[in-house]
Amino acid sequence: VMRRLPMTKTLEDMSLEELWQLFPIVLTSHQDCWKDWYSEEAAALKQLLPAGTKVHHIGSTAVPGIRAKPIVDILACLPMAAEFPACRRVLEKTGWICMSQSDSRMSFNKGYTDTGFADRVFHLHLRLPGDEDELYFRDWLTAHPEDAALYEALKLDLWRKHEHDRDGYTAAKTGFVERITKLARERAGLSARDLP
Repeated sequence: VMRRLPMTKTLEDMSLEELWQLFPIVLTSHQDCWKDWYSEEAAALKQLLPAGTKVHHIGSTAVPGIRAKPIVDILACLPMAAEFPACRRVLEKTGWICMSQSDSRMSFNKGYTDTGFADRVFHLHLRLPGDEDELYFRDWLTAHPEDAALYEALKLDLWRKHEHDRDGYTAAKTGFVERITKLARERAGLSARDLP
Protein backbone atom coordinates (compact mmCIF):
# COMPACT_ATOMS: atom_id res chain seq x y z
CA VAL A 1 0.00 0.00 0.00
CA MET A 2 1.39 3.35 -1.03
CA ARG A 3 1.15 6.09 1.62
CA ARG A 4 0.50 9.63 0.50
CA LEU A 5 2.52 12.39 2.05
CA PRO A 6 0.47 15.27 3.44
CA MET A 7 0.19 18.12 0.95
CA THR A 8 1.62 21.47 1.91
CA LYS A 9 -1.08 24.08 2.22
CA THR A 10 -0.98 26.96 -0.22
CA LEU A 11 -0.81 30.49 1.13
CA GLU A 12 -4.44 31.02 0.08
CA ASP A 13 -5.53 28.03 2.22
CA MET A 14 -3.75 29.16 5.38
CA SER A 15 -5.41 30.97 8.26
CA LEU A 16 -3.98 34.29 9.42
CA GLU A 17 -2.45 32.53 12.43
CA GLU A 18 -0.77 29.95 10.16
CA LEU A 19 0.60 32.70 7.96
CA TRP A 20 2.02 34.54 10.98
CA GLN A 21 3.73 31.31 12.11
CA LEU A 22 5.21 30.77 8.64
CA PHE A 23 6.25 34.42 8.28
CA PRO A 24 7.31 35.63 11.75
CA ILE A 25 8.59 39.13 12.37
CA VAL A 26 12.37 39.07 12.25
CA LEU A 27 14.57 42.14 12.68
CA THR A 28 18.11 42.07 11.34
CA SER A 29 20.99 44.52 11.27
CA HIS A 30 20.87 46.98 8.39
CA GLN A 31 22.12 45.40 5.16
CA ASP A 32 23.71 47.38 2.32
CA CYS A 33 22.18 44.92 -0.17
CA TRP A 34 18.68 46.25 0.55
CA LYS A 35 19.46 49.36 -1.48
CA ASP A 36 20.54 47.16 -4.39
CA TRP A 37 17.45 44.96 -4.09
CA TYR A 38 15.31 48.09 -4.23
CA SER A 39 17.16 49.48 -7.26
CA GLU A 40 16.81 46.24 -9.21
CA GLU A 41 13.13 45.80 -8.38
CA ALA A 42 12.36 49.48 -9.03
CA ALA A 43 13.94 49.22 -12.49
CA ALA A 44 11.73 46.20 -13.27
CA LEU A 45 8.61 47.97 -11.94
CA LYS A 46 9.26 51.05 -14.06
CA GLN A 47 9.03 48.79 -17.12
CA LEU A 48 5.68 47.38 -15.95
CA LEU A 49 3.88 50.42 -14.52
CA PRO A 50 2.46 53.38 -16.47
CA ALA A 51 4.68 56.23 -17.62
CA GLY A 52 4.84 58.93 -14.99
CA THR A 53 4.75 56.50 -12.05
CA LYS A 54 7.06 57.66 -9.26
CA VAL A 55 8.85 54.83 -7.43
CA HIS A 56 10.45 55.21 -3.97
CA HIS A 57 12.28 53.05 -1.41
CA ILE A 58 10.41 53.39 1.90
CA GLY A 59 10.27 51.65 5.27
CA SER A 60 13.07 50.79 7.65
CA THR A 61 15.24 49.17 4.97
CA ALA A 62 15.51 52.68 3.46
CA VAL A 63 16.76 54.24 6.73
CA PRO A 64 20.53 53.82 7.17
CA GLY A 65 21.80 52.05 10.25
CA ILE A 66 18.65 50.73 11.89
CA ARG A 67 17.47 47.16 12.27
CA ALA A 68 14.61 46.16 10.01
CA LYS A 69 12.58 43.26 8.77
CA PRO A 70 14.52 42.09 5.67
CA ILE A 71 11.56 43.08 3.50
CA VAL A 72 12.06 45.94 1.06
CA ASP A 73 9.09 48.31 0.95
CA ILE A 74 8.44 50.13 -2.31
CA LEU A 75 6.00 53.00 -2.83
CA ALA A 76 4.77 53.56 -6.39
CA CYS A 77 2.52 56.55 -7.06
CA LEU A 78 0.46 56.06 -10.21
CA PRO A 79 -0.61 59.09 -12.26
CA MET A 80 -4.33 58.20 -11.96
CA ALA A 81 -6.66 55.75 -10.19
CA ALA A 82 -8.06 54.45 -13.48
CA GLU A 83 -4.79 52.59 -13.97
CA PHE A 84 -5.16 50.37 -10.89
CA PRO A 85 -6.96 47.42 -12.59
CA ALA A 86 -4.45 47.15 -15.46
CA CYS A 87 -1.53 47.45 -13.02
CA ARG A 88 -2.93 44.65 -10.88
CA ARG A 89 -3.20 42.34 -13.89
CA VAL A 90 0.38 43.08 -15.00
CA LEU A 91 1.85 42.73 -11.51
CA GLU A 92 0.09 39.45 -10.79
CA LYS A 93 1.41 38.01 -14.06
CA THR A 94 4.95 38.78 -12.87
CA GLY A 95 4.74 37.13 -9.45
CA TRP A 96 3.24 39.83 -7.23
CA ILE A 97 0.36 38.79 -4.92
CA CYS A 98 -2.35 41.40 -4.27
CA MET A 99 -2.95 41.59 -0.52
CA SER A 100 -5.43 44.47 -0.35
CA GLN A 101 -7.23 46.91 -2.60
CA SER A 102 -9.35 50.04 -2.28
CA ASP A 103 -10.30 52.83 -4.68
CA SER A 104 -7.04 54.67 -4.09
CA ARG A 105 -4.58 52.07 -2.76
CA MET A 106 -3.35 48.59 -3.56
CA SER A 107 -0.79 46.50 -1.73
CA PHE A 108 1.24 43.59 -3.11
CA ASN A 109 3.77 41.11 -1.75
CA LYS A 110 6.52 39.21 -3.52
CA GLY A 111 8.82 36.58 -2.05
CA TYR A 112 6.31 34.78 0.16
CA THR A 113 6.22 31.05 -0.63
CA ASP A 114 4.27 28.08 0.72
CA THR A 115 7.37 27.09 2.70
CA GLY A 116 8.42 30.52 4.03
CA PHE A 117 10.32 33.58 2.88
CA ALA A 118 12.24 33.58 -0.41
CA ASP A 119 15.76 35.04 -0.53
CA ARG A 120 14.34 38.46 -1.46
CA VAL A 121 11.04 39.74 -0.13
CA PHE A 122 9.18 42.90 -1.16
CA HIS A 123 6.06 44.84 -0.26
CA LEU A 124 4.71 47.14 -2.97
CA HIS A 125 2.32 49.96 -2.09
CA LEU A 126 0.48 51.42 -5.10
CA ARG A 127 -0.90 54.87 -4.36
CA LEU A 128 -1.92 58.13 -5.98
CA PRO A 129 0.15 61.34 -5.91
CA GLY A 130 -0.12 63.10 -2.53
CA ASP A 131 -0.62 59.84 -0.58
CA GLU A 132 3.02 59.43 0.31
CA ASP A 133 3.47 60.12 4.02
CA GLU A 134 6.03 57.31 4.20
CA LEU A 135 8.48 59.62 2.39
CA TYR A 136 8.21 62.23 5.16
CA PHE A 137 8.74 59.55 7.81
CA ARG A 138 11.74 58.02 5.98
CA ASP A 139 13.39 61.39 5.35
CA TRP A 140 12.88 62.54 8.93
CA LEU A 141 14.46 59.40 10.39
CA THR A 142 17.35 59.64 7.93
CA ALA A 143 18.00 63.26 8.93
CA HIS A 144 17.44 62.66 12.68
CA PRO A 145 19.44 59.59 13.81
CA GLU A 146 18.28 60.09 17.41
CA ASP A 147 14.65 59.52 16.34
CA ALA A 148 15.74 56.61 14.14
CA ALA A 149 17.37 55.05 17.21
CA LEU A 150 14.15 55.52 19.21
CA TYR A 151 12.17 53.87 16.44
CA GLU A 152 14.61 50.97 16.33
CA ALA A 153 14.35 50.52 20.12
CA LEU A 154 10.55 50.54 19.91
CA LYS A 155 10.61 47.92 17.14
CA LEU A 156 13.02 45.69 19.09
CA ASP A 157 10.71 45.82 22.11
CA LEU A 158 7.62 45.08 20.02
CA TRP A 159 9.33 42.27 18.14
CA ARG A 160 9.62 40.23 21.33
CA LYS A 161 5.92 40.79 22.12
CA HIS A 162 4.49 40.35 18.62
CA GLU A 163 6.78 37.97 16.74
CA HIS A 164 3.80 36.03 15.39
CA ASP A 165 1.26 38.90 15.32
CA ARG A 166 2.00 41.24 12.43
CA ASP A 167 -1.16 43.30 12.98
CA GLY A 168 -0.34 43.82 16.65
CA TYR A 169 3.24 44.78 15.81
CA THR A 170 2.12 47.33 13.21
CA ALA A 171 -0.64 48.77 15.42
CA ALA A 172 1.77 49.24 18.32
CA LYS A 173 4.11 51.33 16.12
CA THR A 174 1.34 53.55 14.76
CA GLY A 175 1.48 56.27 17.43
CA PHE A 176 5.21 56.83 16.94
CA VAL A 177 4.93 56.79 13.14
CA GLU A 178 2.03 59.25 13.13
CA ARG A 179 3.78 61.63 15.55
CA ILE A 180 7.00 61.73 13.49
CA THR A 181 5.11 62.00 10.20
CA LYS A 182 3.04 64.92 11.52
CA LEU A 183 6.18 66.67 12.74
CA ALA A 184 7.93 66.11 9.39
CA ARG A 185 4.93 67.40 7.43
CA GLU A 186 4.68 70.50 9.65
CA ARG A 187 8.38 71.22 9.16
CA ALA A 188 7.80 70.87 5.42
CA GLY A 189 5.02 73.48 5.68
CA LEU A 190 2.13 71.03 5.23
CA SER A 191 -0.86 71.03 7.54
CA ALA A 192 -3.40 68.33 8.36
CA ARG A 193 -5.73 69.78 5.71
CA ASP A 194 -3.12 68.95 3.07
CA LEU A 195 -3.44 65.25 3.85
CA PRO A 196 -4.93 63.25 0.98
